[in-house]
Amino acid sequence: MLVAQNIHKVYRNGSKDIPVLRGVDLNIEKGEFTVICGPSGAGKSTLLHILGSLDTPTQGKVFFEGQDLYKLSDAVLCKIRNEKMGFVFQFYHLLSEFTVFENVIMPASISGSAGNKIKNSKEQALGLLKQVGLSHRITHFPTQLSGGEKQRVAIARALINKPAMLLCDEPTGNLDSKTGKEVITLLKKINRESQMTVILVTHNTDLTAVADSSYHLQDGILVNPVRKVGVKAPSFL
Repeated sequence: MLVAQNIHKVYRNGSKDIPVLRGVDLNIEKGEFTVICGPSGAGKSTLLHILGSLDTPTQGKVFFEGQDLYKLSDAVLCKIRNEKMGFVFQFYHLLSEFTVFENVIMPASISGSAGNKIKNSKEQALGLLKQVGLSHRITHFPTQLSGGEKQRVAIARALINKPAMLLCDEPTGNLDSKTGKEVITLLKKINRESQMTVILVTHNTDLTAVADSSYHLQDGILVNPVRKVGVKAPSFL
């Protein structure tokens, strides 16, 4: 489903180059739950943003479902992100002036759906909010929610367009241990039941226990790959 080849990312600070990624190779199969670990500042979010076409690599290629993402037009990339990818961030990024229901249905509205599709999207939003245990919160605003509830709204929003791949950036980073475990359990349940590909970056090495494959980001490259029995290893490992 997703192949990254020789990904480099260099930031410029005045006259100084700051390399963050130094040749990342990654091959993720459809339906796989992948965890990428590393300390704060290691470049995990940068890598995730490049894999999700939210940022461009300095060098290298990313193929999603056979398409070279960075050879596509901005319009096509936007369509792919909206319809094929879901994003879950550490800081939720909910719109405070909209209700829970309105936040969840927002990506479907942005896609320009009309008629029966919008009706179906509304039913999908209600179903997702039920799935994440927030049916009783649909008219509430983000400021009225706990951190765990906000993250579950963000997950429902990420799923509204039925994406093929879910990209999660430290989804438990702002949550207490108990709530964090609940969020990971929910993500794993979604992955298992819908065969949705999940890529999760985190500083918490304990989360590798739920993964089909896991890596550690060190010195700008992925090391110590672990792939569990039954998951085909890519050719470069």
